Amino acid sequence: MEKLLQTMIEPLVDFPEDIHITKDIQHSSVTYHISVNKEETGKVIGKHGRLIKAIRTLTVAGRHESGKKVFVEID
Repeated sequence: MEKLLQTMIEPLVDFPEDIHITKDIQHSSVTYHISVNKEETGKVIGKHGRLIKAIRTLTVAGRHESGKKVFVEID
């Protein structure tokens, strides 16, 4: 799932080396925290949040291997 997120976010930013994705596993969910260059956070969120909503939709559709709920947050 981290690879999928990385692949979706890299084309959106000017500094792909600043993308950091961490995973927080809980009992019934997995939360992915995305960190990008502060100046590029808006590019990942998109106009009216459309891009981050699309990213979240794709990750939820992909689900985690364990069948847990998946959440995506931008830090």
